[in-house]
Amino acid sequence: MKLVVEISMYPLKEQYIEPIQEFIDRLNTHESLKVVTSATSTLVSGDYLPTMQLLAEEMQRSHQKVGQAIFVCKFLNGDKMSTEI
Repeated sequence: MKLVVEISMYPLKEQYIEPIQEFIDRLNTHESLKVVTSATSTLVSGDYLPTMQLLAEEMQRSHQKVGQAIFVCKFLNGDKMSTEI
């Protein structure tokens, strides 16, 4: 089963761009993920369970490094989408 996630990160600190870019850059290092970034969110797709695991690990790394950050996510069944990302 495929998973598509629309995710936005909001670090609760003045210098917010660097932590967001670091998070996106780390996602891009995972060959199993397809990552498409726009101005307001990032679409991540891949096999369901491995994608959830990688997102959990990367969000935890961001929380450990940044402290407080909000992640807003939408999870979609990629198998039921009419187009691929």
